[in-house]
Amino acid sequence: MGEVRDALAQARLEAQAANAELLERWEEINLLYSIGDILGRTLDLSDAARTILAAISDTVGAGRGGIFVYEQSSGLLRPLTVQGVDAKLVAPVAVDDASSLVARTYRARHAMLESSVPGDTSDLALRRGPVLAVPVMWKSPQDGPVALGVVLLSDKRSDMGFTASDEKLVSAIAAQIGTAIQIEGLVRASVAQQRLAHEMQLAHELQMRLLPATTVVSPEASCAARVAPAQSVGGDFYHLFRLADGRTGVLIGDVSSHGYQAALIMALTMSAMAIHAQATVDPAVAVQALYASLADELRQTEMFLSLCYVVVDPAARTVCYTNTGHPHAFIVAADGTVQRLDATDPPLGLGGDAPHSAVLPWTPGSDLLVLFTDGISDARDDAGVALGEARVLDVVRARRHDAPARVVDGVFSLLEGHMSGMAPADDQAIVVLRS
Repeated sequence: MGEVRDALAQARLEAQAANAELLERWEEINLLYSIGDILGRTLDLSDAARTILAAISDTVGAGRGGIFVYEQSSGLLRPLTVQGVDAKLVAPVAVDDASSLVARTYRARHAMLESSVPGDTSDLALRRGPVLAVPVMWKSPQDGPVALGVVLLSDKRSDMGFTASDEKLVSAIAAQIGTAIQIEGLVRASVAQQRLAHEMQLAHELQMRLLPATTVVSPEASCAARVAPAQSVGGDFYHLFRLADGRTGVLIGDVSSHGYQAALIMALTMSAMAIHAQATVDPAVAVQALYASLADELRQTEMFLSLCYVVVDPAARTVCYTNTGHPHAFIVAADGTVQRLDATDPPLGLGGDAPHSAVLPWTPGSDLLVLFTDGISDARDDAGVALGEARVLDVVRARRHDAPARVVDGVFSLLEGHMSGMAPADDQAIVVLRS
């Protein structure tokens, strides 16, 4: 009977130990599940970090702790949250700090246990008694394991210090945190990309609104125009003006770049030219006043501006123009003859004397004024071959008796066929006018 009693007593002790271990494991499993649920319900890790650190500390019996996350832009491990001390006492840690257990754990990429506190450690505020530091890792499909931060715990409530079981549990939680950091980064990048795309679309819509409706020169002239920026915003533009005595002003311009800065120069040019064009019918005088308005901005941005400003005078049967380095400006006659409006001056912003003007004959009702930017003639196909000016003029000549809108449609149909879906490398603009 004694042997039976001893066996039963031993079995009870083993059952109690098993139950205790099962309860301990259950707490750990429940903690892992709870933290996974917390991280799954938030897109902002900083909101969840304090709750997670408190749960870890309570489970392993740590009175102090911190979660540090690596910030690539500064090269620092920044405390996301701390517990047991004033957060003001915990400074960011440089990854190459030899005295910091946080930094050494981050560099080593494995857990570290220390039983004593060195006097010169830079994370002294978080350390009391034994310390456990575990790296926050992310397993990248391309680069393998990547360290993202560190979890540090100290001030163990029991005299046993941190155990291998504690290290294993905290490592599992750190892996969850690493996944959350990576997901948060991807979400932030996606949100930023969406915000940028939205802002670029708004900028594009605003820029397109700056361009005048072609009907503003009716009934003195019939006009069609189109602008297609290489990016959401660009530096190619046109402007139209109804002038005194039945004259029509037509401006096309090409800023030497594209994107936001080019769009700014474009907007300034259109705003200033709207004033200067109404002050005089002499294109050279208007362009000189325009340059005075833009000189500082062109100098600061190191950009230049090629443009062609034409004043069509049906009564005098002339066009008077100033061309500052804009190559693609033509009069196409009813018989198909093409006459180029040669450059009178270098592009604005590249020096030179006061702008000059030139005069050419104009046949009202039949001649076409055709102005386009080099984004059209230089458009490339998938083999890198440029469309070329001659092919554009062939389309214009073929449709010279049609309405200007048909001419513009023909040029862009040619462009689309040539580029075969290729993204344009430069902004594209064209204006066609008959007066």
